[in-house]
Amino acid sequence: MRVVLTRPAQDAVRWSTELARRGHEVLTLPLIEIAPVADERPLHDAWAALPGYQAAMFVSANAVVHFQSARRAASWPEGTQAWATGPGTAAALRDAQVPDELVLQPAAEAGQLESEALSVRMGAQVRPGWRVLVVRGAGQDGAAAGRDWLVRQLQAAGAVVDQVAAYVRIRPRWTDAELARARQAAGDGSVWVFSSSQALANLQALVPGQAWSTARAVATHARIAEAAREAGFGVARLARGDLDAVARALESIG
Repeated sequence: MRVVLTRPAQDAVRWSTELARRGHEVLTLPLIEIAPVADERPLHDAWAALPGYQAAMFVSANAVVHFQSARRAASWPEGTQAWATGPGTAAALRDAQVPDELVLQPAAEAGQLESEALSVRMGAQVRPGWRVLVVRGAGQDGAAAGRDWLVRQLQAAGAVVDQVAAYVRIRPRWTDAELARARQAAGDGSVWVFSSSQALANLQALVPGQAWSTARAVATHARIAEAAREAGFGVARLARGDLDAVARALESIG
């Protein structure tokens, strides 16, 4: 089966290698480009203030990597938990020498790797007056990218939530060859893998007017699957956001 990976280039390497090992033909067409923020001063300030937070929540492995690039502290503060939205983000935190006992992520049996599953693991530990730092990406316009569901839940529990952008999510500029591959993959039986609604929006902007009715997709969240259907994809299968679950979904489509 031909699989089209749309993750940022640096995130797609391991997935591409593993899916190829499982017998798939993998085409990498990144639909989001990750870039550093223009001004790192807010990140430096966030590092300096980190010991005053009960927890820092990272929306992705990229958030961890780019936050670490602005590191000014000698080590992760002992009293600050590090929350991850999934195993990839948790692995990035451990690579950054955050102690295992401080890393919190969704349970292995969680149906989806998302803020809701992370909230279940947090339980009722959040207290009024807790300070939580959310480390996330920003869009090209500088506005915070992604969902605010967990932020609203924390605020409802009385927590004080601060946010800092560690990187910028940009629509890539595709070459003519990449555009041609995308158009071909719209109708040759390829299965597209989406882990972001923004990726779908970028695809429609890059290939305007393209028909997707014979295209198939695997999406790592229900809202992303719905966005694929709205874009015209004939099949949009839902899977957890880890590689093994996506591989199983691909096999069920094939």
